Amino acid sequence: MTMKNSKLLKLVLLVSGLIAIGIGAVILFMPATFYATYGIELGSDASLVNEIKAPGGGLLAMGLLMLAGVFIGDFAFASTVIASAVYSSYGLSRLLSMAIDGMPDGGLVAAAAFELAIGAVSLLALLRYRKTG
Repeated sequence: MTMKNSKLLKLVLLVSGLIAIGIGAVILFMPATFYATYGIELGSDASLVNEIKAPGGGLLAMGLLMLAGVFIGDFAFASTVIASAVYSSYGLSRLLSMAIDGMPDGGLVAAAAFELAIGAVSLLALLRYRKTG
């Protein structure tokens, strides 16, 4: 069995894709509600809300691309690269911010840990994919 047909890889892509789609959609369509869970009040500044929604749309799109690898075998490698890059970059960026700016709300620290974990699992899947592909 090739890695692109692996049930483990499909599970990694399914979970990472659904999480990115869900979070991206909530940020895009209900940003005030999402950020309030971290103690962040967006207020009514249209420019701030616009700036917040843009990465939400990007995350939603990346989640759809991750999910595509579950259903389109030839896209599994690209989906795994996307999952690795998206989650690792979010987690590492949060760590950099913590080092420079100090500790944020505990929910954001947990988000960083979760993102780093998904990024690591995606990276391991990618490395395994490359060895068997």
